[in-house]
Amino acid sequence: MISPAYPRYPTSARLRAVAARCDSSRPAMKKTAAPAGSRIATAAEANRVPRLTRLILASGRVAHSVPVNGLVLAGGGLAGIAWETGIVCGIADEAPEVASALVASDVLVGTSAGSTVAAQLGSGSSLDQLFARQIAEDSHELDSGVDIDHIAELFITAMSVPGTTKEQKLQRIGATALAAETVAESVRREVIAHRLPAHDWPERVLRVTAIDIATGELVVFDRDSDVELVDAVAASCAVPGAWPPVTIGGRRYMDGGVGSTVNMEAAADCGSVVVLVPSGELVPSPFGGGAPAEVAAFPGATLAIFADDAALAAFGRNPLDPACRIPSANAGREQGRREARRVAQFLRL
Repeated sequence: MISPAYPRYPTSARLRAVAARCDSSRPAMKKTAAPAGSRIATAAEANRVPRLTRLILASGRVAHSVPVNGLVLAGGGLAGIAWETGIVCGIADEAPEVASALVASDVLVGTSAGSTVAAQLGSGSSLDQLFARQIAEDSHELDSGVDIDHIAELFITAMSVPGTTKEQKLQRIGATALAAETVAESVRREVIAHRLPAHDWPERVLRVTAIDIATGELVVFDRDSDVELVDAVAASCAVPGAWPPVTIGGRRYMDGGVGSTVNMEAAADCGSVVVLVPSGELVPSPFGGGAPAEVAAFPGATLAIFADDAALAAFGRNPLDPACRIPSANAGREQGRREARRVAQFLRL
């Protein structure tokens, strides 16, 4: 999911005001000294934000509680898919063993654009193949034709209702998504099917997030959820107002990034995570402090890589526009080369 308050959108000032109003009652987060983009929780913080070993997956199972390492891939539209792919490829350019370790993380968590990249990494395709997909002149991607400001208005409308919970706000966004005129579900599903090199869940831990529009709750799909991988990724990428909600088992789902672009709780059983976030670190969020605050609150060790200024410029004004793929992939690759050493140090390689 794209951030509704992307700094270059004309509506960003309004959205910042809405986010500030919704967040005004929250206590300020205590800052602790840590390397830029990375953090290791203290014992006190770990007790305050306990590891969610009772993470309930869509299959009804409880996630395992053995601390492992994870790779969290955030939402960010087509620009995000390209940039995240480029980041991993750039790391591979400088340190192949580091990229291999990153791809082989015990847990892959994908939200919206990140769900596509997580599924692609889990497919067994080489990084060169995945990057070639992003810089190809032709693709099966569609232009929704929706003005990005229109999507932002969905959030403004939902967030402006006082006295409502986050879930109720998400329900309102979901209702608007249902009413929006978009392509048919089947047409959108074909696009997602073309994105994925493999349509079967990999024999590893891959978690895909979505929002149940009836309840406003986060749902985490995995290979035991009895849901096809294409459908899970389509649900995670169903941007409200741009694409249709996805029907799975009689329920409707929308983009997993509507409430959080990172959904760190889906990696709650990990002891350490690398997080790729295709947005600026200071981008405001309608819900709480956004990705930086969510990463900071994670009780394990974290290394977060946010899009740098060159990448943000490459994304352009509309990260859903297929034309942004090539510049975003190249910008990600350049940034990945610069980040390789930091990732190696975090992974102790």
